[in-house]
Amino acid sequence: MAGTLYLCATPIGNLNDMTARVLTTLAEVDLIAAEDTRNSIKLLNHFEIKTPMTSYHEYNKIEKADQLVAKLLEGKNIALITDAGTPAISDPGEVLVAKCQEAGVPVTSLPGCCACITALTLSGLPTRRFCFEGFLPADKKEKKFVLEELTDETRTMILYEAPHHLKRTLQELFDTLGQRRITLCRELTKKFETVFPTTLEDAIAYYEENEPKGEYVLVIEGKSREEILQDAQAKWESMSIEEHMAYYEEQGIDRKSAMKMVANDRGVSKRDIYQALL
Repeated sequence: MAGTLYLCATPIGNLNDMTARVLTTLAEVDLIAAEDTRNSIKLLNHFEIKTPMTSYHEYNKIEKADQLVAKLLEGKNIALITDAGTPAISDPGEVLVAKCQEAGVPVTSLPGCCACITALTLSGLPTRRFCFEGFLPADKKEKKFVLEELTDETRTMILYEAPHHLKRTLQELFDTLGQRRITLCRELTKKFETVFPTTLEDAIAYYEENEPKGEYVLVIEGKSREEILQDAQAKWESMSIEEHMAYYEEQGIDRKSAMKMVANDRGVSKRDIYQALL
């Protein structure tokens, strides 16, 4: 029978956040796949865990995943850990999980620390609906596309950012999203944990005077539905009724249906649109 892949969450700062279940699993599996073995050996030594390790990271995630799946199919049990937090969240672990599922290898997750959820709960922003973007793409065109997608996002948004990119990212967020509330969280669970609720504009000004330090989680307010409706109304009002009709008719919508949609967009009756067109 195939072995099991265990996704083991590790502390994001405070070692006391390591769960007893993860400790037991790391000690009992046949192999630990770690993002950076040099970093993880410190964690394992702290808890006196002697299980062999192998590296599994962004640059070997395809070929190494195949090797790990082969071991799992031989009956080996493997634990996957990242440098900090939950594997497969903004992490190459997602590739290994997908390959295990394709091969019929059992996968289970041992919950624990996750920086994005920790920051969300501390943010003071709405938590019922949220989206996670991880790190923004390095490619400029792809980044622009992602930011434009977020323009009308109504859910609370969560991003990760490194200190040396923070100022640029805050400016790009402000230029694309406009003024929004934001909570910047850094050094989560550590001695100098900081939770900084502010606005994008004020955050830009603050970091012009103060150098960013530590890894950041940015929690950003989503756009209100009222703002979206106001923007849509302004868009329609900037068009003539003929242009508004053409907008729908060019999509293959018949004239009668288009008149109904235009009337709905503008908050008037279909008769008003008919009379205006006459």
